[in-house]
Amino acid sequence: MGEGYGSYIVDAKKNVSIPNIISENSHVQEGGRGKPQFCKAKQKIAIIIPFRNREPHLTIWLQYMLPFLQKQQGDFGIYVVEQIRNTTFNRAKLMNVGFSEAKKDYDYNCFIFSDVDIIPMNDRNLYRCSENPKHMANSLDKFNFRLPYETIFGGVVAFTKEQFLKINGFSNRFWGWGGEDDELYNRIVAAGMKIERPDPEIARSTMIFHNRDTGNEATGKSFGLINKAAQFMHLDGLSSLKYDVIKHTRHKLYTNITVNIGTQL
Repeated sequence: MGEGYGSYIVDAKKNVSIPNIISENSHVQEGGRGKPQFCKAKQKIAIIIPFRNREPHLTIWLQYMLPFLQKQQGDFGIYVVEQIRNTTFNRAKLMNVGFSEAKKDYDYNCFIFSDVDIIPMNDRNLYRCSENPKHMANSLDKFNFRLPYETIFGGVVAFTKEQFLKINGFSNRFWGWGGEDDELYNRIVAAGMKIERPDPEIARSTMIFHNRDTGNEATGKSFGLINKAAQFMHLDGLSSLKYDVIKHTRHKLYTNITVNIGTQL
């Protein structure tokens, strides 16, 4: 893709380092907090990243996203929610943890849930919440910049605080890879809300290639839960969330929250 108005090339093979990122983003405060210098932002944005054993991807994400967020004049905080190792991964539950913990730090009113391997390729893709839940990575290079199916709602999604509470967050019952995004879509529909998507040209994003993580294999057990979203959404989610914070560290570029979220029953 050539560079056009607002667009740029993401080079996932570029050598970057945390010290260089720090020096290039001197206005970012401890914990990955940023504010516009000459105006007051209308939204206060928490960016939640579910994480485990993906340090190279996180470095690339920070390299591109910190200038991106500052250029958009956001009042933001970055939260990397890290699951302890040697347990089956639960991406959705980590999102719920991020929401719950970020609310303790600041009066955020917009929550953007982002995978660590997805980077926008156009800075007109405004990282803000809207009147409806927003699918912000609806034009991925992995899928030739097209929706693979109409009900997809993953990668990078945005909710106001009220919207996320209305659906009781993500389900906590999706262990291993797959299913939680489709169940989330069904929660939104069951709550009477609609999905909003930016124009595909503006929403163009790249996914950094990686092999499937150990502990995040497709189990096949989660897909039976997808169609039961309306039935269980008020019982399973933020209201039933249980976890233990092992470590809460404010790095220069982000806040790390390492948690024990238990294991699949």
